[in-house]
Amino acid sequence: MQLNLRDLMDSPDHHLFAFEGGQATLMPMDRAAYARSIFLDRRIQPAGPSMARVDAAQLAALLDRTGAPAAEIGWIFHVAHCGSTLLARALDGPGDLVLREPVVLRQLAVEAVSTGRDAGWQARLRLALRLLGRRYAPDAPVIVKANVPVNFVVDDLMAQRPTAPTLFLYYPLETYLLAILRSDNHRNWVMGVSAELKPELDRREPCEPAPSTPAVAAARLWLAQIRIYAEALARYPNAAGLDAATLFARPGPVLEAAARHFGVTQDAAALEATLAGPLFSTYSKNPGVAFDNAARVAREAEQRTLLAGDLAAADQWVRARLAQRPLPDRLDRALVGPAPLLLGSG
Repeated sequence: MQLNLRDLMDSPDHHLFAFEGGQATLMPMDRAAYARSIFLDRRIQPAGPSMARVDAAQLAALLDRTGAPAAEIGWIFHVAHCGSTLLARALDGPGDLVLREPVVLRQLAVEAVSTGRDAGWQARLRLALRLLGRRYAPDAPVIVKANVPVNFVVDDLMAQRPTAPTLFLYYPLETYLLAILRSDNHRNWVMGVSAELKPELDRREPCEPAPSTPAVAAARLWLAQIRIYAEALARYPNAAGLDAATLFARPGPVLEAAARHFGVTQDAAALEATLAGPLFSTYSKNPGVAFDNAARVAREAEQRTLLAGDLAAADQWVRARLAQRPLPDRLDRALVGPAPLLLGSG
């Protein structure tokens, strides 16, 4: 793939996929490739087989010398398995660009947690934000849906543009546990991501001995993320919170409010088509699987019985932590409200 600096800066067609061995890997993309790539991780579906590799430090320094600031990016942060893919896909219109879980941001987050934020890391972060902020239509928004490790660099991302439109999508504790402990694969994910983020979790929620069960590990992960969200909602003027159950139960009002929040142009007919279309009747991560809110509610009811012991253990652990370091009963600034209690019901 041949490219020059102007090509690189003018179009998202050269997507910064990952940092590998000191190089920045750029994937060939176009608008259709972004639309069909439900995730921009190893499941990306590029526009072609060719890719370019350039020295990341040299590219970062070159872009720094241009003095061009990163364009505004809207952010969707979330606690996992809470409808973020559904929301991101629903907002992805013809002129807008919604980037779902760019692997490069996950890399930077894990690196920050494990080895810190030295000058090289800061340069790579600036490079990533400049390239992720490119757009096809100059007046259309770019929205990035992050993933769990990226929650732990929220302030680093927001420092670039503290007024960026931002949404924190979450579950109260019990619903979170029902979603995140529902299978062996999900439990393995909880333990794996907790191990990956251990230095940051130890700093934010020190716990001796370390959680040895998925239920307590999930509780710790949830609490660390909710504290980040609560602090960010108080700090950033264009941030809002959204309970995932509200998205599932009232998708029309949520999509209308989210579109306004991010500056997405979406007329009533397009909204009705989205709500009536396959997106809300299939699994958002796997469109070949039928799934809707009724199925979600039924699954939660079944899991509530199966996971009763885990729910009690996690709730007890969180309440003990909150007795030492309290949180508000609810998150502030609901996009569509009212916000639910973080613990219990209501």
